[in-house]
Amino acid sequence: MTVATDWNPALYTRFEDERTRPARDLLARCRLAPGTGRSRILDLGCGPGNSTELLAERFPDADITGIDTSEAMLRAARERLPRCRFERGDIASVDGEGLFDLVYANASLQWVLGHETLIPRLLRLVAPGGLFAAQIPDNLADPNQTQMRRIAAETPFAAVLGGQSEGREEIGSSGAYYDLLRPGSAEVDVWTTIYEHPMEDGGAITRWFRSTGLKPFVDPLDEDLRALFLERYTAAMESAYPARVDGRRLLTFRRLFMVARRAQA
Repeated sequence: MTVATDWNPALYTRFEDERTRPARDLLARCRLAPGTGRSRILDLGCGPGNSTELLAERFPDADITGIDTSEAMLRAARERLPRCRFERGDIASVDGEGLFDLVYANASLQWVLGHETLIPRLLRLVAPGGLFAAQIPDNLADPNQTQMRRIAAETPFAAVLGGQSEGREEIGSSGAYYDLLRPGSAEVDVWTTIYEHPMEDGGAITRWFRSTGLKPFVDPLDEDLRALFLERYTAAMESAYPARVDGRRLLTFRRLFMVARRAQA
């Protein structure tokens, strides 16, 4: 199978305001303890720097590092925020003990499998009294995701994709994440928000996911098959998300949030 191409910052930022809205909502719950000196912040899966920019605005004196596996995303982030540090890094292997006052992950942890061990390990990156904050898309059961898998199993795509999936972690309940965080935390806050994003048409929904969830399905295809896959997916989105009174489609998007304050040593 063809190796997936790198992430495309231009595609990703087409819906930057909508993608950044959950990051703002998560950040609103992040209150660092006073008197810690210059705060150290880690942005896990920083992408093109849209979430990192919010962190820099909220904590202008902080030492901020963003990590991502995509060189294209890192280049975009460095151009956007030259005063912050951006490094190539994998969330699955980042390690350390008590290094940061805030470990922040906006829509990135779903790409890392094994949350039962991942979440407690990421909490250990946080200094005593500091925060771990994450927002995770919880939409694998929604039509925008299930239709990707259905189309991938159809002719002529199945011969190329061979049971391809998004490669994402299945998100548990809010209670399950509370239980993962609580043993090492002084306090834990978990909640779910369902966003309703007005989209121009089914094609706009396709463009939204073309830079994220659709990548594992369409990147391995040649140009003709890719166009056919996207055509079928757009038709499925037109059917799954009916037009509202103004002709727009409401893209329902469920997201799980968590903020934990690490217990004092």
